[in-house]
Amino acid sequence: MLSDFGSEPPMHTPRSHSRPPGSRRAGAALLALLSLAQLMVILDVSAVNVALPDMAKDLNLSGGQLGWTITSYSLVFGSLLLLGGRAADLLGRRRMFLAGLGVFTASSLASALSAGAGAFFAARAGQGLGAAMLSPAALSIITTTFQGPQRTKALGVWGAVGGAGAAIGVLLGGMLTELIDWRAIFFINLPVSAGVLIAARRAIAPDREPPRWSGLDLRGALLATASLAAVVYALSQSGDAGWTSAQTLVLGLGGLTGLALFGALETRTRTPLLNVSRLRERGVGGGFLMMLTASSVLFGTFLLTSMYLQQVLGTGPLETGLAFLPIAISAGLGAHVGSHLIGHAGPRRGMAVAFILMSIGTMLLSRLGVDGSYVPDVLPGMVIAGLGLGIALVGVALSVLTGAPAEEAGMLSGLNTTGHEVGGSIGIAVLVSVATGSAAASPTALAGGIGDAFLVASIIATVGGIVGPLLLPTTRTFLPKLKAAPPVSVH
Repeated sequence: MLSDFGSEPPMHTPRSHSRPPGSRRAGAALLALLSLAQLMVILDVSAVNVALPDMAKDLNLSGGQLGWTITSYSLVFGSLLLLGGRAADLLGRRRMFLAGLGVFTASSLASALSAGAGAFFAARAGQGLGAAMLSPAALSIITTTFQGPQRTKALGVWGAVGGAGAAIGVLLGGMLTELIDWRAIFFINLPVSAGVLIAARRAIAPDREPPRWSGLDLRGALLATASLAAVVYALSQSGDAGWTSAQTLVLGLGGLTGLALFGALETRTRTPLLNVSRLRERGVGGGFLMMLTASSVLFGTFLLTSMYLQQVLGTGPLETGLAFLPIAISAGLGAHVGSHLIGHAGPRRGMAVAFILMSIGTMLLSRLGVDGSYVPDVLPGMVIAGLGLGIALVGVALSVLTGAPAEEAGMLSGLNTTGHEVGGSIGIAVLVSVATGSAAASPTALAGGIGDAFLVASIIATVGGIVGPLLLPTTRTFLPKLKAAPPVSVH
């Protein structure tokens, strides 16, 4: 797929109609580079799941602290994405990408060297900051570099990374934890980041404009970040605090109120952090809601499956990681199929197919029992759900970003990724609460709770399959936008 990129003449030489030497290779190399950086960001969420027992032992983490190994990363990452996306537009996409990569790498080293819980959580928060700078900048570079059919293929690759990356993270985390040490999960980022940094300085064109600090909506950024952080925190801690607890209700409602105030303020801001009017468009607003829905099923499915394999069937980290390899393959295949399906049939039909597959897959997983086994009970549902998730992630990205003007590419990329992270937090909070709601102390009780949670995930996917076609743009309005695009700019 990568060999198809960069076959058009570069945008900055409109008088020349010849195909520049190496442009196809340059486009493929740039996409591979940005995808590798995004893969690191995703891996450091899911890889930690299978290493939690070892981390708890080495860092003396209590049961209540264990969740913070993930929350300290996802809380900062999810709440800063809107700011990171808009900063990419105003300060420069290349600058934000390289700065985010530097912060993420330094924080990875700090995570690996942490000797106690406080230092580790602070380092994980630093990783979240770097990821919030890096991820929307990388996606906006893709959006502004590849256009038309090339953009569809590029976002297909990006969707494959999003869908398969989490499964690859579980595999890599299991291998490194069992064969080396859990700290290797973070040490491995150092050589990868160094390679990405060296290649990025050559592959990504320098920003043409100086940083525009005066246009950055700091008031909106502060309100949006605090509000999103309150919502993500309330959701992530709801399993321990309770859905009706004062903490969950006050923080959750406070965060939602803050987001409503943020939306009102942005309509009166000259250079808004988020152009709220874009949410009225079917492609953007509908796509964002579908990302929330798909990501809730994605994150929940991965965590529930990991819980079943490790806590019910008793598999070790390496065996659990290998068990996730088929879903990584199926999600990657789904992303490839999705880019073609949506490029020809539009997002409504593509998303309907995606959510039907997700509903069937999670319904099969809802039948898991304490006496189950991997191949007959887990594998079929994982593969089918993975196909649907791959299609959905590509479909959402195409829906949100198709037709995005260059000056809003970072903003909409940040919105897309915010939906991914916040939706994931919702899915984990709801589905894990269902799985453990009966105070499951035995494998039998836990298996029953996990089955119930997968049933809820299937219902969510079914609702998404019904509502999605009503929210998203029609084929007649979407495909002309996708095809009427300027030539590819490969630097």
